[in-house]
Amino acid sequence: MENEILVTIDFSESTDAVLAVALETARAHGYGMCLIHVAPPDPAFVGYDAGPQTVRDTVAGELREEHHRLQALAEQVKQAGLDAHSLCIQGPTVEKILQAARERKVARLVMGSHGHGALYHLLMGSVTEGVLREAPCPVLIVPSPGRDQEGDR
Repeated sequence: MENEILVTIDFSESTDAVLAVALETARAHGYGMCLIHVAPPDPAFVGYDAGPQTVRDTVAGELREEHHRLQALAEQVKQAGLDAHSLCIQGPTVEKILQAARERKVARLVMGSHGHGALYHLLMGSVTEGVLREAPCPVLIVPSPGRDQEGDR
């Protein structure tokens, strides 16, 4: 919705900071909030459709737990007096965040940055960078708490 911000939640150490900045932004502009968590896709195993049953059960349990945690955060936002809801989905993180931002036509996107080093980015890429490249709206990046700001440049 154009009067809504999309807030990415990854349950890392930056979650509280991201949520605090999102609350401040939503209050300042009169936005509601959609909290989104993107869980990894089901693991694929050679010779199995979606992996052995024990792995599928473990992944399903983790996804349920993440969904409950996300709903609890949305309830905290509601108790703070703002309209909020949660969206817990599976898939490629960057793709799913961008898809949700486009489909919901959000006014802003708020996400955290973990400040991984150059080697990590070379090997793994960066969700933040991927979203920034193709975001359909302004993106507010919240640095990870405790980062040495000088050392990350």
